[in-house]
Amino acid sequence: MQEAIHIHVNGQAQTCRCDATVADLLRDLEIRTERVAVELNLEILDRATFGQRQLKDGDRVEILSFIGGGSF
Repeated sequence: MQEAIHIHVNGQAQTCRCDATVADLLRDLEIRTERVAVELNLEILDRATFGQRQLKDGDRVEILSFIGGGSF
């Protein structure tokens, strides 16, 4: 049985366990989910589904952070 899969996160090759979800990946990367958007294979994910969306070998994940602050 395969223990790890290979994915790309923001263009960088990465390995994660074969049963990892998007939520697991974010936790492993120490990224808080409150201010990010995640695109999985060109599909923008609903934050509520991060824990159910399992990653697969070859997946491409883009993680975008929202930064607030500043004034005009």
